[in-house]
Amino acid sequence: MKHLFIINPTAGKNTDPEVLSNNIRQAMADSGDEFEIYVTKAPLDATEKVRSEAEKGADLRVYACGGDGTLNECVNGAAGFPHVAITHYASGSGNDFLRMFGNDTSLFTDLKALVNGKAHPIDLIDVCGRKSINICSLGFDARVGIGVHKYTQNPFISGTMGYVVSLLVHFVKGINRPLKIKLDGQVLDGEFALVCACNGRYYGGGFNPVPDAAPDDGLMDVLIVKKVSRLKFLMLIGKYAKGRYQELTSHISHHRCTEISFESEEELGINVDGEAIFSKTPTFRMEPGAVNFIFPEGTSFLGTRNS
Repeated sequence: MKHLFIINPTAGKNTDPEVLSNNIRQAMADSGDEFEIYVTKAPLDATEKVRSEAEKGADLRVYACGGDGTLNECVNGAAGFPHVAITHYASGSGNDFLRMFGNDTSLFTDLKALVNGKAHPIDLIDVCGRKSINICSLGFDARVGIGVHKYTQNPFISGTMGYVVSLLVHFVKGINRPLKIKLDGQVLDGEFALVCACNGRYYGGGFNPVPDAAPDDGLMDVLIVKKVSRLKFLMLIGKYAKGRYQELTSHISHHRCTEISFESEEELGINVDGEAIFSKTPTFRMEPGAVNFIFPEGTSFLGTRNS
C-alpha cells in the first residue's frame, strides 16, 4: 500500500510544506508502507497526480492537505477507483465538508489518526464531469461566490471585502434568473433565486441548508428557492442558512432525488465544492459509493460509528 500526501501550499496558514512534511514523516515513521509527499504547483495538479498514481493499480490512500478545493481536486482524481481511498487533513480556511463531524473534526488534523483510519464508501455528485463530495449550487449564491474571485484580484480589495462587494453588486443586479428545471419527472419553468444540491451539509463558510443531508444514502437533498423580491430574500436567507427550510415552504421546495437538470439561455455559473464551472445545460447526477473516504478510528459520521 502507498500513502500519498497532497499538500496545497496556498491553502491556509497550516500548510507550510516544510513543517507539514516533517510532521508527515514523523507520523509515518513506524509504518512499513511506502509514502510520498507531493506539493501542488498549479490548479488541478492534485487531480492529475492522484489519477496518475491510481492508474498504477496498487492500493492507494490519499491525504488532501489543504482546504475544500484541495479535497475536491483529490476526489476528482480518486473517483471510480475502488482500490483508492481518500481523506482530508484539514488545513484550509473553510474545511466545510468536515463540519458535519462536529466535535470529531479535530481528528482530521491528527495525521496518525488518519493514517490508521478506516475507509467507507460515500456518494459523489457529478456536474458536467466534475465531481462534488459536498454541495453544488447555482443561482444567486453561486454568482456571489464566483464574483468574489473577480473582485479580490483588485489589490485594494481583501477577501472579506471582496465578498461584500460581490454581494452588493449581484444584489443590485437582481436575485432571480429564468430557468427550466427537470427532476423526478417534473418540469419547473420560471424564475428562481437559487438551487442547492446537498451531498454534505455545510458550504459558504457556515451555511447549513439541509442539516440531515447524508453523503452515503444515494440521494441528493435539493432545495429550490422560487422567485422572491429583494426584501423577501433578505428575510428568508437567515432561515435558509440555518436549515430551517421547512418553515419556508411557500418559497422553498425540498426534493430528494438522484438527478436534476437545468436549461438556461444564459451561461450559468455553478458552485462545485467552492470551485466554479459554467454551462447552459448542466445536470447534477448522484453517483452512489463513488469514492472511499477514510475516517479516523472512533469518529462519528451521520450517527454511524466507523470504528
